[in-house]
Amino acid sequence: MNFGWLKQIMPRGLYGRAALILIVPIVTIQLVVSVVFIQRHFERVTRQMTETMLREIVLVIDRVEAAPDLASARMAAADVAAPLGLRFALPASDAVAAIATDQRPFTDLTGLVVIDSLRTGVPDLRAIDLSGGSVVRLTIDTVHGVLDLSFPRWRVSASNPHQLLVLMLAVSLLMTVIAYLFLRNQLRPIRRLARAAEAFGRGRAEPYKPSGAIEVRSAGAAFLDMRARIERQIEQRTMMLSGISHDLRTPLTRLRLGLSMLPEDPETRDEIAAMERDVAEMGRLVDAFLEFAREGATAGEAEWIDPCVLVARVVEDATRAGQPVHLHECPGPGGAQVSVRPDAIRRALENLIGNAVRYGNRAEVSVLVSPKTVRIVIEDDGPGIPPEQREEALRPFARLDPARNQDRGQGVGLGLSIAADILRGHGGSLRLDSSARLGGLRAELILPR
Repeated sequence: MNFGWLKQIMPRGLYGRAALILIVPIVTIQLVVSVVFIQRHFERVTRQMTETMLREIVLVIDRVEAAPDLASARMAAADVAAPLGLRFALPASDAVAAIATDQRPFTDLTGLVVIDSLRTGVPDLRAIDLSGGSVVRLTIDTVHGVLDLSFPRWRVSASNPHQLLVLMLAVSLLMTVIAYLFLRNQLRPIRRLARAAEAFGRGRAEPYKPSGAIEVRSAGAAFLDMRARIERQIEQRTMMLSGISHDLRTPLTRLRLGLSMLPEDPETRDEIAAMERDVAEMGRLVDAFLEFAREGATAGEAEWIDPCVLVARVVEDATRAGQPVHLHECPGPGGAQVSVRPDAIRRALENLIGNAVRYGNRAEVSVLVSPKTVRIVIEDDGPGIPPEQREEALRPFARLDPARNQDRGQGVGLGLSIAADILRGHGGSLRLDSSARLGGLRAELILPR
């Protein structure tokens, strides 16, 4: 059986689902108790009270039927009805005598039991009128005419049947409020843990202390241990890469110095030049790798900035440097605020803009704001990247050919990887697609608001 429709209407958050788990059983119990117990209980009580009242009614009818004339019937009815608290009229007025059907308000549920019991015990009963609310009026055919008999309603049904329902409803509401307060206190540590985990995923280490139930404390302690291990690994990697940088630069420097001191010989000049290019390439590869690894660290504090202002400055700097790029669309200053590390986002933009103008003739940058995200879009008119190779293009040192011609730049395949790593550090993502407007590559930097 498919329950997909149920998932669409269920609350998304843990708080809403926990509240639903709490409320549904209470409401179900209320309905079951009301229908099964209360209804049957009051029906039984009403039937017993009506049968007791029925004996008095039959007694009055018997006295009227036994009287020889109308005057004697009135006196006999008065002798019996007055002590029993009944009121009568014999014969009944024309308006009362004309009533031929039973009358009952729609909301009077116990009235059905009253009518059924009275009609079973009084064969000559013409009509029962319960519309008065507090009075029951009977019209009965006798040998001396139509008898109008009335008595208080409380004599055939409970006077306050709603009190139990009101009490149950009030107690249920009180217990629901108390449970709501306790549930909120229990969910608060989970929300704090979620905020701390989300902040760490975006490169911020917010202070967090485990609290709440034992299971939540265990999850919080596990999160703190995981965060500490990740921070130690990042620190160890940074220190290791710093050592590698020093160790590699020293022999590379000696190689450069040795190559520069070799005597000029026409026969070996080309070989020496090739070796110098290889050494320069090695140095460039080492620098690029160190920069890529350094971007994985979570150092640096996030700031609330206007993305339009940052993008406009990056585009302005690129234009001043002679790159064919311009700002295509932006909602303007004050349109949105995002919490990011500005230097890291600037570097990601510069890498993507550099790729766009390297492989295309022009590039355009747009800023698109939605309620939950800010998207910075860089489009070019270059050859683009085929869909089956876009995932590979985001990997470190991936250089696609022929989609990206290596002869057009000195990159080592880290521009997209660095940008994607920066976006992941901010809780966002980098998405590659085809540009419908320019025909080249469309790179979207998606940042959560």
